[in-house]
Amino acid sequence: MTDNEIIYLDNNATTQLDPAVIEEMLPFLTTHYGNPSSGYGFASGARKAINVARERLATLLGCQPQEIVFTSGGTEANNAVINSARHLQMRRQLVTTAVEHSAVLRPCQDLARRECDVTFLSVDRNGSLDLAEFEAAIRPETALVSIMWANNETGVLFPVEKVAEICRGKGVPFHTDAVQATGKIPMRLRDTAINFLSLSAHKFHGPKGVGALYINRGTRFHTLIAGGGQESGRRGGTENVASIVGLGKAAELASRYLQEGNCKVRAMRDRFEKSVLETISGASANGAGAERLANTSSFSFEGIESSAALLLLDRQGICCSAGSACRTGSEEASHVLRAMDPNGDRARRSLRFSFGRFNTDTQIDRAIEIVPKVIEKLRQSVVSRPVATAL
Repeated sequence: MTDNEIIYLDNNATTQLDPAVIEEMLPFLTTHYGNPSSGYGFASGARKAINVARERLATLLGCQPQEIVFTSGGTEANNAVINSARHLQMRRQLVTTAVEHSAVLRPCQDLARRECDVTFLSVDRNGSLDLAEFEAAIRPETALVSIMWANNETGVLFPVEKVAEICRGKGVPFHTDAVQATGKIPMRLRDTAINFLSLSAHKFHGPKGVGALYINRGTRFHTLIAGGGQESGRRGGTENVASIVGLGKAAELASRYLQEGNCKVRAMRDRFEKSVLETISGASANGAGAERLANTSSFSFEGIESSAALLLLDRQGICCSAGSACRTGSEEASHVLRAMDPNGDRARRSLRFSFGRFNTDTQIDRAIEIVPKVIEKLRQSVVSRPVATAL
């Protein structure tokens, strides 16, 4: 690899489109452009392709094809579930966590300012949830529980299957934002008590702007987008056929690579993490005491500012982040890391590296070489900075 080659270690923000996904999408951007809702033969190819995509995704999730609704992405799917609970339930309380993605936090915060009582559960220093505290938060007026499967910033996994069982026992619908978990951990939704699950294709080598919502067949749902009755009346609007086809192909590939790919990615992540912790003094892994996704390392480094580190790493061709991509440009420190360390400054000195199946060992070697040098350079610049004297 050359010194100018990009080393992409921000796979939790988005992933590279798999070439096989592009190949499968192309005919539906060129020759098979019929509207799948039309009744003539030319449109049947689009209808069949959507059905195939639904079956492929159902295989990945371990559910029935008819339980899948295609959306514009995880954000729409999350909002659809929260909106549905607000319309269908006379109850006026929601339960979620303080470390959810903004696609869950923002609509919950909006409801909290208006008509709902929303409980935002805390996490411990490792980012883990206290199940006893969670169970105590559920009340007779709870309309919905929404807890993510895997945290996008730290990779910490929540015990959503246990959470879902608790919710079922109390007669409360349960939703999980599984945008970061889908394609990275095995799922058999038919064997769980999960009512709703959100996902986004671009997190597992599919296209951006398309996702899906799993709705358990026994669960009531009020549509967010009313229209022409597409998606069995659960999501109006002409289907984004090419992107749905891409999602389906990405799901098929994820099913194939789930075990083999995870082992390769985990090995790269573990090697990188071990090297960083051994070679950089004052480095710690956020969430290291909890079960995490195989691809995610979030570090805190003493004596640096995340924004300065990102700038220098970018100049070296390394793409990583200080947290969620949705927060880039914001001066506010990560709400996830602040929740894990309320009285500390981890949130302002942390970097997230997230790996994918298109990363190589050569890239990891290069990152292992560059990252310690960048951290050391930043620390030296702080030490050598002149101290302002009082007038």
